[in-house]
Amino acid sequence: CDNAKGLKAFYDAIKYGPNHLMVFGGVCPSVTSIIAESLQGWNLVQLSFAATTPVLADKKKYPYFFRTVPSDNAVNPAILKLLKHFRWRRVGTLTQDVQRFSEVRNDLTGVLYGEDIEISDTESFSNDPCTSVKKLKGNDVRIILGQFDQNMAAKVFCCAFEESMFGSKYQWIIPGWYEPAWWEQVRMEANSSRCLRRSLLAAMEGYIGVDFEPLSSKQIKTISGKTPQQYEREYNSKRSGVGPSKFHGYAYDGIWVIAKTLQRAMETLHSSSRHQRIQDFNYTDHTLGRIILNAMNETNFFGVTGQVVFRNGERMGTIKFTQFQDSREVKVGEYNAVADTLEIINDTIRFQGSEPPKDKTIILEQLRKISLPLYSILSALTILGMIMASAFLFFNIKNRNQKLIKMSSPYMNNLIILGGMLSYASIFLFGLDGSFVSEKTFETLCTVRTWILTVGYTTAFGAMFAKTWRVHAIFKNVKMKKKIIKDQKLLVIVGGMLLIDLCILICWQAVDPLRRTVERYGMEPDPAGRDISIRPLLEHCENTHMTIWLGIVYAYKGLLMLFGCFLAWETRNVSIPALNDSKYIGMSVYNVGIMCIIGAAVSFLTRDQPNVQFCIVALVIIFCSTITLCLVFVPKLITLRTNPDAATQNRRFQFTQNQKKEDSKTSTSVTSVNQASTSRLEGLQSENHRLRMKITELDKDLEEVTMQLQDTPEKTTYIKQNHYQELNDILNLGNFTESTDGGKTILKNHLDQNPQLQWNTTEPSRTCKDPIEDINSPEHIQRRLSLQLPILHHAYLPSIGGVDASCVSPCVSPTASPRHRHVPPSFRVMVSGL
Repeated sequence: CDNAKGLKAFYDAIKYGPNHLMVFGGVCPSVTSIIAESLQGWNLVQLSFAATTPVLADKKKYPYFFRTVPSDNAVNPAILKLLKHFRWRRVGTLTQDVQRFSEVRNDLTGVLYGEDIEISDTESFSNDPCTSVKKLKGNDVRIILGQFDQNMAAKVFCCAFEESMFGSKYQWIIPGWYEPAWWEQVRMEANSSRCLRRSLLAAMEGYIGVDFEPLSSKQIKTISGKTPQQYEREYNSKRSGVGPSKFHGYAYDGIWVIAKTLQRAMETLHSSSRHQRIQDFNYTDHTLGRIILNAMNETNFFGVTGQVVFRNGERMGTIKFTQFQDSREVKVGEYNAVADTLEIINDTIRFQGSEPPKDKTIILEQLRKISLPLYSILSALTILGMIMASAFLFFNIKNRNQKLIKMSSPYMNNLIILGGMLSYASIFLFGLDGSFVSEKTFETLCTVRTWILTVGYTTAFGAMFAKTWRVHAIFKNVKMKKKIIKDQKLLVIVGGMLLIDLCILICWQAVDPLRRTVERYGMEPDPAGRDISIRPLLEHCENTHMTIWLGIVYAYKGLLMLFGCFLAWETRNVSIPALNDSKYIGMSVYNVGIMCIIGAAVSFLTRDQPNVQFCIVALVIIFCSTITLCLVFVPKLITLRTNPDAATQNRRFQFTQNQKKEDSKTSTSVTSVNQASTSRLEGLQSENHRLRMKITELDKDLEEVTMQLQDTPEKTTYIKQNHYQELNDILNLGNFTESTDGGKTILKNHLDQNPQLQWNTTEPSRTCKDPIEDINSPEHIQRRLSLQLPILHHAYLPSIGGVDASCVSPCVSPTASPRHRHVPPSFRVMVSGL
């Protein structure tokens, strides 16, 4: 607009032309604002049909200015009505840095203020809107109210496409006064910003444009006697190829406004007593100027643009809403400013989703619960484990008087089972979360389940390690004194371990008790595809110094496990199965340690997945409890079913009747064992086995000699009488007891040194018939055997607890049995059930 030319034309008309009653026109905002501001000095009323700038709405500055076209601010009440209709309570604005758009935004802020609608973010830009668009997305703005021209609109939607701010989750509301198919006109510029046409159209799909209605859609006769549709047809027929103007209807209604205003002014003058005519108006006549101004404010008729009414000089017109659908704009509703009503055309407005977009990300806080089927399955496994533990308890009680069970300390076995059942029971409590119990109950469960699992662990392994400690104390007693360790003492040991647990737990509960805490995680999309975001919530049992308390508990349990490993290693060579569980304890400690380490690590890594965490914790507890109980009781059950005495039968000592009576008198408990005898148990058993093998070999040699002595005289060798003493030396008892190679080796060496003693059945020169052959007679042979066999038996009887090795003289009657001789006891052994 040329401000100078416009102002010159106005002043020339005022100075050189006739007196004007009113001023009609004014399109350029800059020229119109200057003229409207000076009209009060000439008492002239101005009516514009195309000036939409909001600046002219200031009635203090422009009291004589009117317009038949709604101002740009007139869309704000319509936008407010639209927001309320779809219940959008949170919006953001994106404004081009131009005065016209800034004024509309400022007015919109005032309109929305106090209407319970939040403007969460206000962004503006000069040339590049992408930064502002990104900020809107960062502030989770879903409903964007834009004020920018059509050239910038293309850039804005390109940025929206890049930021994925389109589709079912977003709604753009922009000016609707752009040129028809404006996106095609600016496509080349959009392409320069690396935005393809299809990308631009995809981002534009569904936007809503807001603008005043150029012609009324109602088929009602106007003040001219024509309907808006009849007027439009007549206008199109007379414009003779000239492009249509969106303001022609307002110009047409403006003429009617002026006519009606002058008519009312003339009626007012005619009814007055002054008898003044309208033709008598001059620029200094304030009275007539005020009459025309009041007549203008009283304008109210239905024109081709709708109801024509002024409020503070502003046209209360009709605002239309259009929506971009499939590359074209479709009218979806209109707002009547006079009646303050919004009408949405049925089934015309179309959103990308199944419902209108949300004004913000709807955050649905959802408590992550433990799956009921998973809880049921693990509970069933836990019940099976408890049934198994009950079966072991029944077995242990029923067979408590059996020697095998009695030696394995049935009371300690009961404590092991009790600890396992407590550990099983804790699984039920670990699976109860906010979906099953209240917050207060959950907080109580935090403490209860910790206590139960801790006490159950200590009870089971404490009893197991106490049993092993008793075996260690008995078999590793270096003072060789008799030691009596009753079950009551073992119970005291287990009680001491539990007392330490209770001290730790009570201090924990008193100083820093466990509380229910809720951890909120990042938002996740709705699995059902709804336009909402899920914010998972997870309940935890925590306190201020959780790490310290867990470190104390883990340290104590770790020391307990190390103590158990030490005892199992120290008693590994005790070869009485009924007493020694070191192998099974080692296996149990290994499995429990590995599973606990793995379980704790995986449980920490999956703390945001309650189902996985509960499954791992439950399986670790079930596995550790089950493997511990099975390792302790299954071997005993199998042994008791197959061979009840197998655990003690091959370890049993034979004692004299006097020793048994003496031991029975000194025994005060079934759990006491004489350390002096048991400390030599392993060595005696090994020596006993070696001597038994030696006896077997000597029996074979003796059998061969016997067979040779029983042969016929023709096939039997003879032995010189001067060699009888040497043969007796071979059979001497000391050689059999001192030599580790046995009597066979001594006999062989002796024959090698005295080859003349070797028997030969083939040399005829050695088989001469002389009186010495009488020594090979059956009588001599029988006599020699009666003397030699007892001597041999006397030789190795001392090695197995028989007669002394010095009693080997042939003077002893061969018929006297070693069992009936008195043997001074060199040691005593008392064996009883542990």
